[in-house]
Amino acid sequence: MTWTFENFKADLDNLTPQVREKALEIAHQLMEKGGFSEEQAIKKAIVKAEEWFLDSEG
Repeated sequence: MTWTFENFKADLDNLTPQVREKALEIAHQLMEKGGFSEEQAIKKAIVKAEEWFLDSEG
């Protein structure tokens, strides 16, 4: 199943395109594993994507 996370567009719009793409990738993985609501998945994914970006930058 493909999740669109449309309800979280405002949260995603504040991210750079690279971080947004990574956050969606992580959120999809979390949803596939199960045990997360869309809200939990996207919030956790945004944090993880920002960490990923900071780690890759420096």
